[in-house]
Amino acid sequence: MQDFINKTIAFVKQELQDAEAGHDWFHIERVWKTAKNIAAEEKVNLLVVEFAALLHDIADAKFHDGDEEIGPRKAGEFLKTLAVDDETIIHVQQIIKNMSFKASLGDVTFTSAEMLVVQDADRLDAIGAIGIARAFTYGGYKNRELYNPDIKPEPNQSKEAYKKSTAPTINHFYEKLLLLKDKMNTATGKKLAAQRHDFMVQYLTQFYAEWNGEK
Repeated sequence: MQDFINKTIAFVKQELQDAEAGHDWFHIERVWKTAKNIAAEEKVNLLVVEFAALLHDIADAKFHDGDEEIGPRKAGEFLKTLAVDDETIIHVQQIIKNMSFKASLGDVTFTSAEMLVVQDADRLDAIGAIGIARAFTYGGYKNRELYNPDIKPEPNQSKEAYKKSTAPTINHFYEKLLLLKDKMNTATGKKLAAQRHDFMVQYLTQFYAEWNGEK
């Protein structure tokens, strides 16, 4: 098992060496470590959890012209090189395909205890201090405004509207980040999310005060 994990880590590092900073190896590493911590409190197949955590952003659709099949396909092709059994490969691919926030806005066709663990770990990395940093990093990557009072958030978007959004980064808090606390699956995930959520709320209070010249 450890040999499989070591080879997967090497593969992911190679594939993501030029990735956008919010979706690079360090993001993967944080999700992987958090997923293992959550899994310790759950009855799950740890190998599936680790594979899915390590490979979940191997080819994120938003960096591949919206292609939602390339990630699962690339993960499956890699796992076949390790001679991983077909059942595990299919399970990992289904997790990658269905675990994202964007996927939750459409038809989710699969779930498992392992997916819920990895999903919580990934969502935790989208909130709190690191979540804020990642949001603004991606906003800068896409040349988006920090904030525009004239552009109101749309928190109940369809999957297609969410994918096409070019709204300011602050809107992303209301359209995704602040919604994640109530979407956590595991007891550990819920506990960690509550603290990170509160930090984001405090950040927004400070942001608006500074924006308005109050502080």
